[in-house]
Amino acid sequence: MTGPSIEKSIAPLRSLVVEPVRFGRLFLAGDAAHIVPTTGAKGLNLAAADVGYLANAPTEHYCERSNADCGTKIVRQSSMTLLFDGIAYGMLLFILAVGLAVTLGLMNFINLAHGAFAMAGGYITVLLMNRAGFPFLLCLPIAFLGTALLGALLERTLYRPMYARPHLDQVLFSIGLVFMAVTAVDYVVGSMQQNIHLPDWLQGRLPIEAVGIGKYRLFIVVVCALLTVVLQWILSRTRFGSRLRASVDDPRVAGGLGLDVNRIFLVTFAVGSGLAGLGGALGAEVLGLDPTFPLKFMIYFLIVVSVGGTTTITGPLLAALLLGIFDVAGKYYVPKLGAFFVYSLMIAILVWRPQGLFARGTAR
Repeated sequence: MTGPSIEKSIAPLRSLVVEPVRFGRLFLAGDAAHIVPTTGAKGLNLAAADVGYLANAPTEHYCERSNADCGTKIVRQSSMTLLFDGIAYGMLLFILAVGLAVTLGLMNFINLAHGAFAMAGGYITVLLMNRAGFPFLLCLPIAFLGTALLGALLERTLYRPMYARPHLDQVLFSIGLVFMAVTAVDYVVGSMQQNIHLPDWLQGRLPIEAVGIGKYRLFIVVVCALLTVVLQWILSRTRFGSRLRASVDDPRVAGGLGLDVNRIFLVTFAVGSGLAGLGGALGAEVLGLDPTFPLKFMIYFLIVVSVGGTTTITGPLLAALLLGIFDVAGKYYVPKLGAFFVYSLMIAILVWRPQGLFARGTAR
């Protein structure tokens, strides 16, 4: 089917959009860009050159029936694709932010430098793949272990003396670490955006008519879902989880009972840092990677933790999914006001439930 035929078949859809819009590239739009910058033409420009999924999907799906039916079908496919991309984005945000939820909710420490560990995991993956030729799947556990070791080292030397300090001191301390990390990476690696080349089996989309499912997005969803189950099991069903909760509730009593509280906090902080590094490795291709990464996504991590609450793992997970879906949909349908709706929703939720939407009990 030729390009003009596709253009003609989706022409009825343009009448659904009545005001001029100027779309930029969708933040999480799949392996091929759903949206590319337009020239300000009136209406939603859905030419095949502008919508990667429509251009790459089998053309016989579009014009088997009337033009109106084709337009409705494309709208349904686009909505399902946005929903799936929002879920994938939310799952990735959860893995990136869950370490902050653990340190803030369980250890009562405000670590705004959490994004620096995510950036470290992303750069470990990029450098190993682009300069050392390591395969992508091997880089993921290396990114986790590398950032976990870095977190353990910093916890032992820098973070531990700050546990008993006021929250304002913790904020200033961790913000300082963020700017130091940004400057160091900019000096050593440079300020250029870093790219990785995914394996062939993770590129493209699955040939499903109802929804455009990117293979890499599906991989992110599966990996993050497995990590969520494992993390929830460790915290609620294992001896380490019970020891961690006891150490948080009353460190002196836990120490009197023979628990090594410092070691428990060290392991917890290292695992949280490792998960951030793993999230940075998974998100390098999706979110982009440059030295300002910790600053750009700090607010998203805080939204996930504050809206979801810090007393459970389920809360930040649901908050991340909510944020991912709303953010992707907002950037697609109302590009200039997408972030406004996300922050408005966050403010409304926190006014209604200051302890978080899914928290149990009261906030600390």
